[in-house]
Amino acid sequence: MEIPQDLLYTPEHEWIRVDGNRGEVGITHFAQDQLGDVVFVEIPKEGTALEKEGAFGVVESVKTVSDLYSPVNGNVVKGNQDLEAHPEWVNEEPYGKGWMIQIEIKDPKDLETLMSPEQYAERLKQEME
Repeated sequence: MEIPQDLLYTPEHEWIRVDGNRGEVGITHFAQDQLGDVVFVEIPKEGTALEKEGAFGVVESVKTVSDLYSPVNGNVVKGNQDLEAHPEWVNEEPYGKGWMIQIEIKDPKDLETLMSPEQYAERLKQEME
C-alpha cells in the first residue's frame, strides 16, 4: 500500500502535503480502499474556517458516507472543484488529482501532532492485524 514519504497523516486517514504556510489535504490510499468506489465529495467553500480534527466535508461511496476531518486549524484557500465531475479521482489518484482542499495553516505547531509516514505505516499494520 502506497504511503508517500512527503506527507503527514491523521488517525482518521487524511493526509496533508505542507508547502510553507499552506497544506493540500486528501484521504489516504487505505481510506479510499476501505470506502470503495467514491461517487460524491462535498468540500467547503473558499474562506471557510476549519478546526483541527473538525469535520470539513463528506465523501460518499457505494458502500458508505464518511466525514472528512481537518488535520490542522486554518482557512480553506481552494477546493478541488474538479471532484464534483470526477469523484473517481479519489480512488484513482488519492495523492494526486484526488486532493480535496488547500488550507492556510493557522499554527504550524498543529503539524507536530500528526503522524510521520513511518508512524502511519505502523498504525495501518496494527489496524490490519
